[in-house]
Amino acid sequence: MEPELRTLPVLLPQGFVDLAYAQWGPRDGRVVVCAHGLTRNARDFDVLARALAGRGRRVVAVDFPGRGRSSWLAGPAQYGFPVYLGALAALVARIDAEAIDWVGTSMGGLAGMMLAAQPRSPLARLVVNDVGPFIPKASLERIGSYVGEAPRFATLGAVEAHLRRVAAPFGLLTDAQWRHLATHSAVRDGEGWRLHHDPAIGEAFKATPPADIDLWPVWDAIAQPVLVLRGVDSDLLLRETAQEMARRGPRHVELVEFDGCGHAPALMAQDQIEAIARFLAAG
Repeated sequence: MEPELRTLPVLLPQGFVDLAYAQWGPRDGRVVVCAHGLTRNARDFDVLARALAGRGRRVVAVDFPGRGRSSWLAGPAQYGFPVYLGALAALVARIDAEAIDWVGTSMGGLAGMMLAAQPRSPLARLVVNDVGPFIPKASLERIGSYVGEAPRFATLGAVEAHLRRVAAPFGLLTDAQWRHLATHSAVRDGEGWRLHHDPAIGEAFKATPPADIDLWPVWDAIAQPVLVLRGVDSDLLLRETAQEMARRGPRHVELVEFDGCGHAPALMAQDQIEAIARFLAAG
């Protein structure tokens, strides 16, 4: 099952830009929005989306601005949550559903938390994949060591080798899954292959010196049921943070951990898909 690829013009500080998204499943199915991590893209969710669409869900996976098929922004200063949330609000309006469920990995999970915490939020159920309201400085320094690189690759195989190195914490993926990620993580140009995101994202990330991030007030404002997914070896969502998330904030929080991965589970393994499907089906 291949997704329908669409774009939406959204008004951001620089003017109208294209926000790209991929869509699966019946148009009258209950909507699930999937939002990716910092330098990833919508096609990370192909495996999960096909599984949920097969259960009657309408799945919409978004390319954040500057990633995948979405427009690049005017400069590094534009890459931040104020701009992202405005774009996502336009997407929610386009979906035109009274309630949506949200699956967000890393940055996409933070965006889901921020949207869920708003008064009259349309989010009904929230899945946050390996991220939480406390992010330690050390994990941000690790990400900053490679984000914003703009390497060139002679072949798609070289792209895959790069991803296998920097994304090793995604878990034990099959060769076909690694090739899928490589295919959608790079784009061909006159000089070979380059990563399919704006290198200025790295400049924005590095513009502020790394420090612990504390978003507990956002977490405490969430009322919706939440499923927290965590890689056992994650350095971004610490175990003590995940346990604290289960004790405070939303009235209903489930925590599921996965062996063999860190930041962040790729949501391609069957046990990861089943955990999400079960949680969403309870709504």
